[in-house]
Amino acid sequence: MFAKNVGGIDKVVRIVVGALLVLAFFLTDGPYSWLYLLGIIPLVTGLLGTCPIYSVFGINTCSIGK
Repeated sequence: MFAKNVGGIDKVVRIVVGALLVLAFFLTDGPYSWLYLLGIIPLVTGLLGTCPIYSVFGINTCSIGK
């Protein structure tokens, strides 16, 4: 579907930030507990290695695709 365009450090940062957001907001109670959903986006794009927004702007951080 989408070509791989996320690689290396970018992938690791996305996975770590996504996991931290999911854990931080999922484990809290209150009005901001739904914000864990925002962590799913970088987590999934990091795990899949593709980012739709990068595709739109023609950005590629994956060294294989260059």
